[in-house]
Amino acid sequence: MNFLWPQFLWLLLAMPLLLLLYFWLMRRKKKLALRYASLSIVREAMGAGQSVRRHIPPFLFLLAMVAMLVAAARPMAVVVLPSNQQTIILAMDVSGSMRAADVLPNRLVAAQEAAKSFLKELPRHVKVGIVAFAGSANVAQLPTTNREDLVTAIDSFQLQRATATGNAIVVSLATLFPDAGIDIANFGPQSRQRGVPLEQAGKGPQKEFTPVAPGSYTSAAIIMLTDGQRTTGVDPLDAAKVAAERGVRVYTVGIGTVDGETIGFEGWSMRVRLDEETLKAIANKTQAEYYYAGTAADLTKVYNTLSSRLTVEKKETEVSALFALGAAVLALLSAGLSLLWFNRIL
Repeated sequence: MNFLWPQFLWLLLAMPLLLLLYFWLMRRKKKLALRYASLSIVREAMGAGQSVRRHIPPFLFLLAMVAMLVAAARPMAVVVLPSNQQTIILAMDVSGSMRAADVLPNRLVAAQEAAKSFLKELPRHVKVGIVAFAGSANVAQLPTTNREDLVTAIDSFQLQRATATGNAIVVSLATLFPDAGIDIANFGPQSRQRGVPLEQAGKGPQKEFTPVAPGSYTSAAIIMLTDGQRTTGVDPLDAAKVAAERGVRVYTVGIGTVDGETIGFEGWSMRVRLDEETLKAIANKTQAEYYYAGTAADLTKVYNTLSSRLTVEKKETEVSALFALGAAVLALLSAGLSLLWFNRIL
């Protein structure tokens, strides 16, 4: 636990002194009590139960003072809070390999069903956008809270050739930051041919931009699902670098076979392999996580996990109010017991 004003904690050193003062006062009262003519009256008034009771209210009041001093030091703690995530982009692979049936009924249908289940788990105020990618990437649905429009967009996927995972990240970023000048033409070989340094790739004719810490942008996130490796388009690690500079987390989900499998599509025979190494690198670069789903059930679990992660978050926040509330409860309890047992406060 950290404290914003730790200097107030020095006042806690006074607590032992107050405790010693209390016991000194108790001993002084005891000596005065012995001056009574009848010691039997004193013993009766100061029975074992009564002796224990009279220490409880002062002890509770002392604890209240400790809690108040800790609250004054403004403690910070990591707690689980509702996330302020407002927009999520689902970037989904629609390349021909998604028709493979190693994930029943096939990879595409399993991905569609898992995505729709994911939408049901999200709070209604969270906007979701859909990006479909194969040889290119396109916005299938702009971010919206209308779940029916999102389901329609997911059901309308059409399989295409090739896989451009980098393009999916670029288009997702352009959707999240429409005024930032992020464009496919400003990445990779195209950007170098135009004389644009690689570190400026993806930023285009935009306003002055200062990179932020990876994962620090908590208002949006990207979830990218793919079953293959990049065959065309922007280098996904270049795209991930730009996402990291904007603080956007890119969660990656791999589906299908890791070793590789031969798939037939539109008369073509192709061998596809899940590029886990790149997907893990994308997630690591953006301070997100990589998930592997070998079956339809695994894929549903992954999306459920992501739903939980994106709707709550661990965050360091000030908890002074909790200590102040505890101090108030202890002080009231101390006063209440004192009035109940001794008809006076302390």
